[in-house]
Amino acid sequence: QVQLVESGGGSVQAGGSLRPSCAASGYTQSRYCMGWFRQAPGKERERVARIARDGGTSYTDSVKGRFTISQDNAKNTLYLQMNSLKPEDTGMYYCAAEESPYYSACPGVPEYWGQGTQVTVSS
Repeated sequence: QVQLVESGGGSVQAGGSLRPSCAASGYTQSRYCMGWFRQAPGKERERVARIARDGGTSYTDSVKGRFTISQDNAKNTLYLQMNSLKPEDTGMYYCAAEESPYYSACPGVPEYWGQGTQVTVSS
């Protein structure tokens, strides 16, 4: 059973930085796309960033140039470096895993989700 456990959220002022992490277990990492999603109150969940099996990354437009997704394969840990945070980045951040047959694409819906970590950015 795949397990994902996030940590590292928190409260910061606008312009600050956070680096949530996601510890993964119970899976073969090379078969999965990994991603970070967020959900703000009253809004739908959206994918913020993802990393494909070949290591390629993509980001939603609102975080490009500010967020960086990365993974440490030896530690089975996924990270999201968030810089220049804005109040609109506030939300619950979830780590997710999608088993994908593609090396460079993540077209499906993740099968596994963490419990989430709260990020709050004040102005």
